[in-house]
Amino acid sequence: MHLHGVFTALVTPFAQGAIDRESFASLCKRQLDAGVAGLVPCGTTGETPALAEEEWTDLVSTAVRVSDGSVPVIAGCGSNSTARTVATITRAKNLGADAALVVFPYYNKPNPAGLQAHVEAACRCGLPIVLYHVPGRTGQRLSLDQLTELCKIEGVVALKEATGDVALGQQLLDRTDRAILSGDDFTFAALMSMGGAGTISVLSNLAPAMTVAWARAADDGDVKTLRELRSRLLPVVDYLFADTNPAPAKAALAAMGLCSNEMRLPLAPGAPPHAQLIAGLH
Repeated sequence: MHLHGVFTALVTPFAQGAIDRESFASLCKRQLDAGVAGLVPCGTTGETPALAEEEWTDLVSTAVRVSDGSVPVIAGCGSNSTARTVATITRAKNLGADAALVVFPYYNKPNPAGLQAHVEAACRCGLPIVLYHVPGRTGQRLSLDQLTELCKIEGVVALKEATGDVALGQQLLDRTDRAILSGDDFTFAALMSMGGAGTISVLSNLAPAMTVAWARAADDGDVKTLRELRSRLLPVVDYLFADTNPAPAKAALAAMGLCSNEMRLPLAPGAPPHAQLIAGLH
């Protein structure tokens, strides 16, 4: 499975406590119209820990339906229970998702042998697996050697590397032939400039076409465009991560008229951005 470019970690819009299906479908279509390489429903940005099973199913089904095979749908399936992760991957496969995003288990901090067995169990489901390394959420930063070994497991097609450590990303590029997708909007262009395959992005919720252009400039070595987009988009990224993701993203999308500024507890709504910050984003 070839993964390359910008994959959007979609927010989950709510309306009076329930999923706003119409807004979610519109957000998916906006991404496709902007030329993103794939959709990622039910990741961290989608507030997955607060979703009921039927809501997760609804979101993944909607992304698959709207995409209609035009781009891959990578469904967020990871948890800190191997049995629950396997069951969720199986559901994603049955719903027509193209791959599963599997975060390394959080809170319980598995030992190396347990983590190896966890990934092997996920891969036996028969759906391509994108591993997700995000120590800020899991409390466990894996070594270069362990990440390399996990990427060798048959069925793993990519690693989402979300430490923001470009040096680690470069080392992984030298150690594995699996796609390395940045999970850090601050540094994805730098990693792509050195051979990274792409990004799973929060920024692209707000500015899908501009994020695609930024990634393309990194691929092409277009320094002029890289500098121009960096100057325009890095202040937006600063805003997006000044509070817990996805609270700022939801607030900005609400200010753009694309969904409501409604979060699900234990997350509270974020402060809206200055109008000038989001003016002209596309």
